[in-house]
Amino acid sequence: MIPYVIAIVFIAFIFDFINGFHDSANSIATIVGTRVLNPFTAVLWAATFNFVALFTVGTAVASTIGKGMIDVSFVDANVILGGLLGAITWNLITWFFGLPSSSSHALIGGYAGSAIAKAGLAAIVWGRKWIETLVFRLEPGLLHHFYLQSADHIPLWVEVAAYVMISLGTLFGGWRIVHTMGSRITRLRPVGGFCAETGGAFAILLATRLGIPVSTTHTITGAIVGVGATHRLSAVRWGIAGRIIWAWILTIPAAGIMAAIAYQVLSRAVRL
Repeated sequence: MIPYVIAIVFIAFIFDFINGFHDSANSIATIVGTRVLNPFTAVLWAATFNFVALFTVGTAVASTIGKGMIDVSFVDANVILGGLLGAITWNLITWFFGLPSSSSHALIGGYAGSAIAKAGLAAIVWGRKWIETLVFRLEPGLLHHFYLQSADHIPLWVEVAAYVMISLGTLFGGWRIVHTMGSRITRLRPVGGFCAETGGAFAILLATRLGIPVSTTHTITGAIVGVGATHRLSAVRWGIAGRIIWAWILTIPAAGIMAAIAYQVLSRAVRL
C-alpha cells in the first residue's frame, strides 16, 4: 500500500508539471504573440513568478477547494489516482489540439467522475463549495508527513513541491496553446496584450483574495476576446473562440468520464 500511495503522490506532481506546461499560455501568449519578449525570456519570467506566488498569494483558493465536493468516506487511493489520470489525459488531449482549457476544472471533473464510478451520485456533496481536498490517510512512521490533520491546513512541503513542478512545467511551455491564444483568437498589438494581461491579472488576484477558484485560462482568454472586440466584433475569430468555449464546457464531463474508466481499471487491478 505504501509504494502505491507514494506513486500517487508522484503522479500528482506530474499533474502539476503538466498543469504548468499546459497553462503557460495564460502567462506568455500575449507577450510572445506581440513580440514584446522572445519565447525563452517570456517562459523564464513566467516560471519565476509562478514560484514567487508561493510566498505572496497565499492559500485562500486551496482552502475553498478543500471543503465540500466529495464525501470523503467514499474516497480511497484508487479514486484519487483515477481522478488524476482523467485530468492528465484531458489536459494532454486539449494541448495536442491547441485548445485552451482549465486544468483545475479537469481535476475537479476527474475527481468527481472517479468517485461517481465507485459510489454513484451519492459520492457527490451538493453545495456551494463543490470541492474537496484530496486527503488520504496513511499509517504513521516515516511517511507521517503525508497525513493531514485538517483539510484547512496545507503542509509547506506540499506547497513548495507543487509550485516547483508548476514552474518547471511553465519553463517547457505549451506552444500549441500559446499560438492559439497569442495570434489565432485576434490580432494583438503590444498595447492590446498589455491590457489583456492587466485585466486578467486583476480579475485573478481579486478572485484569489476572495478564495474563489476561477480558471486562469478562462480569465485571460476572455480578456483577449474583450480586447479584440473593442476594435470591432469582426476582429475576433469567433470560430476559434467557439471551439475554446466548447472545450471549456466539455472539460468537467470529459475528464470525469476518463477518470471513471481509469477507476474501473484500477479497482480491478489494485485491491485495497
